[in-house]
Amino acid sequence: MELAEIDFSADSFADIMAKDDRYNSRAYALLSEVIRFLGEGGKHMTGEDILAEFKELALDQYGPLTFSVLREWGVSRCEDIGEMMFNLVDSGRIRRDEDDNIESFAGGYDFKETFLGPYEI
Repeated sequence: MELAEIDFSADSFADIMAKDDRYNSRAYALLSEVIRFLGEGGKHMTGEDILAEFKELALDQYGPLTFSVLREWGVSRCEDIGEMMFNLVDSGRIRRDEDDNIESFAGGYDFKETFLGPYEI
């Protein structure tokens, strides 16, 4: 995946959500932060890179509430992140390489274990 010249901070993602309302605009905003961070310097982003950074950023921003926040936004598995990425591609906000595919997001990590596990006592 490759970042296009888009101002994600001012984006409402309304056009994407009009076509696919499964995910909240705040989920796209979080994913956009991941993309912006990983895309600095024109570096190609793999599904694995995106999933790892998404996990770190989400946990950093929402801590023990991460699992609940993401579920409220419609994001409950790694495949959802892939779906959102390809919605961003389809909208022209990011570009994909011929090797990029949605399958690279399948089974990345277990959401419950990843986002609740660190906080279980």
